[in-house]
Amino acid sequence: MSAPYASLIPADADRLSLYLARIGLASPVEPTAEGLAILQRAHRMNIGFENMDVMLGRAISLDPDAIFGKLVMGARGGYCFEQNWLFGTMLAQMGFANRPLLARVWLGLSEDAPASPLTHTFRLVDLDGEAWIADAGFGGSYVPPMLLADGATAHTSDGAQHRITRHSAPGSLWGEWLVERMGPAAATDGRATAPGWQKQYSFNLNEVAPIDLELSNHWTFTKPETRFTTAWIASIVLEDGFAALNGRRLSMYAGGRGDVMEIAHAQDWRAMLADLFRVELSEDEVAGLKVF
Repeated sequence: MSAPYASLIPADADRLSLYLARIGLASPVEPTAEGLAILQRAHRMNIGFENMDVMLGRAISLDPDAIFGKLVMGARGGYCFEQNWLFGTMLAQMGFANRPLLARVWLGLSEDAPASPLTHTFRLVDLDGEAWIADAGFGGSYVPPMLLADGATAHTSDGAQHRITRHSAPGSLWGEWLVERMGPAAATDGRATAPGWQKQYSFNLNEVAPIDLELSNHWTFTKPETRFTTAWIASIVLEDGFAALNGRRLSMYAGGRGDVMEIAHAQDWRAMLADLFRVELSEDEVAGLKVF
C-alpha cells in the first residue's frame, strides 16, 4: 500500500508557492528557454531522485495529491513518474504548455540489447512554437532542457555534453529521437562506463494517455529483478557535479573530481540521505529498508 502523503497538504495550500519554496526559488520563472533551464535545475538540485518507497514495498501512486504531498510537503523524492508529473504541473501553472512523453532507457545496456520497456517519462514543452524536451526525473545523470532538433546539443556544469539525434522514422519501435551523453563517468549513477557518446534514452512524440503512465509506472515498481525493485537508489544534481547512491555505496563528482565511499552505519546513511539527497526517512523506515 502507498503512504498517506496527500494528508500532508494544507487545505488552503498555494501549491505553486510551496513548490517554489521547496526548490529554492523566490518567484515563478518566465516561460522561456532560460526560465525552463532555471526551473529544471532548481528542481533537480532540491528534490532527490529515489526509490525508497519501492524498496519498502509501497505502491507508487500517481494521484496528484499523493505526489505533491510526498515530494513537496513530505521532504521526500521519487522517480520519473512522480518527479515529472510534479514538474509538468508546475510548468503549466507558470505558463509553459507541456505534455508527457514515454521513453526507452538505454543507459547501461549493451549495443545488442533488446528493446527496453517504456519505463521513463519526461516532458515535451512548447516554447513559442518550438518543441523542447525537459526532464526533472532522470536518475542516471543530469539531462538539461534541449531543443528538439536533429543535432541539438547542450552542456552541463559537470563538464558533460548532451545531444539529440533523429535516428529512426516517426513511430519506430526503437524511438524516433535519441538522447546521448558524453562526459565524466563519475558524474553519473555508475552505469556510464565507456568513453564517448552513450545512449541515454530514445522516444517518439506519440500522445501519452494517463493510463499509459499508470501501466509503465506499475511495471516499474512491481517487476521483480529490475533496478528499481532490487537496489536502494538515489541521485541529485550538485552545483558543479552529481551525487548518486546505490545501497551503501555513495559516489560524488564535484569540482572535476570523483569520490566513492561506503556508508558503514545506518545512522550515517540516514543523515546522508537527508543532508545530501534531501530525502528524510524515519529510523523505522531505514530499518525496514534492510540496507544494513
